[in-house]
Amino acid sequence: MLRTFEMHQIRKTMELSGKLWDFTPLEGEQAGETMKVMVPSCLETYPGFGNYRGFVSYETVFEAQGNIRLECKGVSHYARVYVDGKEEAEHYGSYTPFAVCVKNLAAGQHSLKILVDNAFRDEYALDFPNDYMSYGGISRGVMLEQVGNVYIEWVHVTPRQENNGDWTARAEVSCHNLTETTQKVKLRVKLANSEMVSGEIILMPGENRYTFEDLQAKNVTPWSMATPALYQVQVTLEQNGIVVDDLIDRTGFRMVRLDGRQVLLNGKPLRIKGFCRHEDHPQYGCALPREAIAYDLQLIKDLGANSVRTSHYPNDELFLDMCDELGILVWEENHARGIDGERMKSPCFEEQCEQVIREMITAHYNHPSIYIWGILNECGSETEYERSCYRAQFELIRRLDSSRVCSAASCRFGTDICQDLPDVCSWNIYPYWYDEDTATQKIDKLHKWLESDGKGAGKPLLITEVGAGGIYGFRDTSSDVWSEDLQAEILEKQLKEIAASEDCMGMYIWQFCDVRVSRIWWALRRPKSRNNKGIVDEYRRPKMAYKVVREIFRSLPDYREQE
Repeated sequence: MLRTFEMHQIRKTMELSGKLWDFTPLEGEQAGETMKVMVPSCLETYPGFGNYRGFVSYETVFEAQGNIRLECKGVSHYARVYVDGKEEAEHYGSYTPFAVCVKNLAAGQHSLKILVDNAFRDEYALDFPNDYMSYGGISRGVMLEQVGNVYIEWVHVTPRQENNGDWTARAEVSCHNLTETTQKVKLRVKLANSEMVSGEIILMPGENRYTFEDLQAKNVTPWSMATPALYQVQVTLEQNGIVVDDLIDRTGFRMVRLDGRQVLLNGKPLRIKGFCRHEDHPQYGCALPREAIAYDLQLIKDLGANSVRTSHYPNDELFLDMCDELGILVWEENHARGIDGERMKSPCFEEQCEQVIREMITAHYNHPSIYIWGILNECGSETEYERSCYRAQFELIRRLDSSRVCSAASCRFGTDICQDLPDVCSWNIYPYWYDEDTATQKIDKLHKWLESDGKGAGKPLLITEVGAGGIYGFRDTSSDVWSEDLQAEILEKQLKEIAASEDCMGMYIWQFCDVRVSRIWWALRRPKSRNNKGIVDEYRRPKMAYKVVREIFRSLPDYREQE
């Protein structure tokens, strides 16, 4: 089970991950030597493969007949899928799911091979040596589904609170027709205490979409951080009076909107107390099992945080399911970190960014925990070409989802020319660590510049990174650099000053846990080849800063006073 709940009662499914596959490196000294590995996993965690970059093969077998739908939740960086030796699909993008349908399989055993490439190549515009480890492999689950000639691909639910306080919802359904002829079907959607049935629908070959307007949902509990109420949405597809397919998802009734310098959740101005978090673990790489994900979120809740920023890519849907259940707000962003203007001119860059955004929003639309979409962390934002990239991506997000706000975390103070484009002005600052300014001084300068420049005037201001480094176990009464002592002292000053600012709606600490960085270039700047700014180390052992952050975050309410 790749989610925290079952997604089908009618459609037959079988998880292909959660077991051993045949793994074969295709390059280097070990080329051709097959071994058994668990899927999902990261190949850098296999003995002897810590520095491997290149193509590998993962293979398994399955039993099926008829039409199948194969879904991979995450393969890094590039995947090519073969069924019975025939290439069926290829996909670039480490952190978003993709699916392929294979029609008319004969009954019996079939082979599945996925070629994976974790190399850094010019045609992979979003993957390069970075301040985090770019792991390779089948790092998330793989699911096989038996489908008929027509099936449901997804449902997107958009809740809305009416003036009288009642909740309604819009449900858009995507169906696929695998035949070459039209098919007559009916759709039925159930949400909370509401149900609607379509009339007869003619499905053309390929993808078809149908929208249910004004689903009534009376007496539901709104989703919030304190009461994360979730409701099941079930869509069934009928053909000739028989239910032939179904899809189950979850949603929550909540609304996110802008109000001047505030972001409102169900009409109340948010105060963000969050952490930036990489999917990284010394044992699992980025392929964290559900138990490890749950433990991270337990620590985050204990620290008094109410939000997580998925730095710097879309996260495993298991993580999002748990955030939905725990009432933790999520800033989810596309996979683009620290890309300068030259790299942004790659012929693949815009297309690959757009693909990540489409796949991220399509897959994660129903998660009530996601309140904001982010793009292009600390990327070039100083030229007209770079500005055009931001504009195009924000426009795409707003076309795909108008129910959330959007932003981009910047660090280019005084030179960024894109601050009129997002809904929220978001800034990464490191007072007392990289900067000589205090947090108060930095925020004051930011606010005055945004207002005087005019492009960020009147918008919410959010600090999306703040923190300092500290190596676990290094304690020093003189508070030397990299000591836990200095990290705790700096964070205490940073957080208290940001919390006291009337111009700022909140903060994300960089970062939750220490993480590995790329061995190329970045390791020379990071002790232990780690980004050591975590409040806990890579093994989740708390540093001195843990107690400091916990005390401050727990003293702050989840909402700001209404202006």
